[in-house]
Amino acid sequence: MTERDSTPPMLDPVAAYARWASSYPPHAHNPLMLAEERAMLSCLPADLQGLRVLDAGCGSGRYMLHALGRGARHVVGADLSPEMLQRAAVELRTAAASSGRSTASAAEVLLVRASIAALPVPDQWADLTVCALTIGHLSSLREALAELRRVTRRSGTIVCSDFHPAAYARGERREFSVAGRRYTVSHTPHEPRDWQRACAALGLRIARTLEPHLESADLPDARRVDPNTLNMPVALVFELAVMDCLP
Repeated sequence: MTERDSTPPMLDPVAAYARWASSYPPHAHNPLMLAEERAMLSCLPADLQGLRVLDAGCGSGRYMLHALGRGARHVVGADLSPEMLQRAAVELRTAAASSGRSTASAAEVLLVRASIAALPVPDQWADLTVCALTIGHLSSLREALAELRRVTRRSGTIVCSDFHPAAYARGERREFSVAGRRYTVSHTPHEPRDWQRACAALGLRIARTLEPHLESADLPDARRVDPNTLNMPVALVFELAVMDCLP
């Protein structure tokens, strides 16, 4: 996952995704994301029929596509990167064309440019809010979670994932290659205790915590991988229930 014989330049998320967007697919495309997605999808309701879903930090639209596939009626994707939003728009149009969804149905999908700390979404709009591998791009976990709570209805659900702080401590980084050159995306690790404190302060109940590991099937050549790698968590996933009242 990480080349240790060199140190790629580190970019802030907006600069990083401007470079990465053109080659960023709308599906899990590396071992970390495969493990993360298994855990995330296990936390999402199988039936989202008629519900409103917000994907905060939507990237190329990966979880928007999952939400639409599960029957969501209204889906909003927000991302700070205009290049990633353009990528998401292409992927959503492609998916709509291949599935034969009507124009009216497609009109219920909206993409907006915004930080997850300042979402242009009304209070309590979403039945389900998803935030995948994005919160680590912000230094303030509480600020991000407060905004996700604001836009999610009372008794609604927020499902978040992040790069595992233990992986960060091991020296792993979010890296990507463009034109043969590697880059690192800047990241702030948030420990489980940070999530616990922030959630308690914001009236969010942690319904489930998952720490997915890699599986041998995730790796291009598992035979050449240290078996201990499969015992180490690579992502941190939280299913959060929005309480009726602030604490």
